[in-house]
Amino acid sequence: MSLSETSQSALETAHLLQLPEWAKFKSHFGWQNAVIQSEKARAQVLFRTLPFGFSIAYLPKGPIGDNWSDLWQAVDSECKKRKAVFLQVEPDLNLPLDDQVAAQFADGFYREESTIQPRRTVIIPLAESEEDLLAAMKQKTRYNIRLAAKKGVAVTVTDDIAGFHEMMLTTGKRDGFAVHSLAYYQDAFRLFAPQGKAALLMAHLNQTPLAYLMLFLHGRRAWYFYGASDNQHRNLMPTYLLQWEAMRWAKSRGALEYDLWGIPDEDENVLEEQFSERSDGLWGVYRFKRGFGGQIARSYPAFVKVYKPLLYKAYQKARSLRGAEAS
Repeated sequence: MSLSETSQSALETAHLLQLPEWAKFKSHFGWQNAVIQSEKARAQVLFRTLPFGFSIAYLPKGPIGDNWSDLWQAVDSECKKRKAVFLQVEPDLNLPLDDQVAAQFADGFYREESTIQPRRTVIIPLAESEEDLLAAMKQKTRYNIRLAAKKGVAVTVTDDIAGFHEMMLTTGKRDGFAVHSLAYYQDAFRLFAPQGKAALLMAHLNQTPLAYLMLFLHGRRAWYFYGASDNQHRNLMPTYLLQWEAMRWAKSRGALEYDLWGIPDEDENVLEEQFSERSDGLWGVYRFKRGFGGQIARSYPAFVKVYKPLLYKAYQKARSLRGAEAS
């Protein structure tokens, strides 16, 4: 089916995870995709094969467009054809929940509070001047940005994915999180960067890398997905200057908001009460991200349709043991 003007317009403002490039990227790492569209809506569904020919179906940050109900019959057919155990839909919307949106999930879906993508994030509006953006930050964050520059730290755009991955391994070991393969980051960069939809920034001192940041851009939105820092020279605060330069890079290319992508899923009063004491999970990154200003946003819950209940229960149990796979 050709893409209608309505669907094309929706695609221009879609989340990164609903772009054709994202499906192509994920296809290199075990995912297949199917695009289902009507005159006014479009859904890019990812499928991951399970043993014995079964699969899981995942619709991240979509559908896009209007009248999603028009899609579900065709989505169901595709899921059944691929022997999907379940379909999980995570709309690209933030709370409060809209009754009209929720009504589009009335037929066979149930609400699931646990999502694969992080539900809570910090979004920084970029339409303001750089002076206003800096003024909206915590005083300590502004100080650290200026300290890094004063100490000779510089930030440049680079294509050094190998160096980035090596530093990601260092960061993952230090902070206790899993790191993707070198090929994963290489593919992401290769598919998005030539179109101006991704950039790798490096903070360095006399050409010695101190930290890296990979961000993505589509339409009026930018996302900070991956960051790494060395164990040396952390006192020079390179990650603060790096994040600021990433915002400037996105702003200069027309982005109106910068999504810091992932903080603990707690109410703001809990976040503010506990951030100085906790470092588990995403608490350490929240302590860093909160300093840049912006607004905390919480996304919709997931909506799940189960096709094979017994297998779904087994899958849930297995996933709870190993942790959900993120983007």
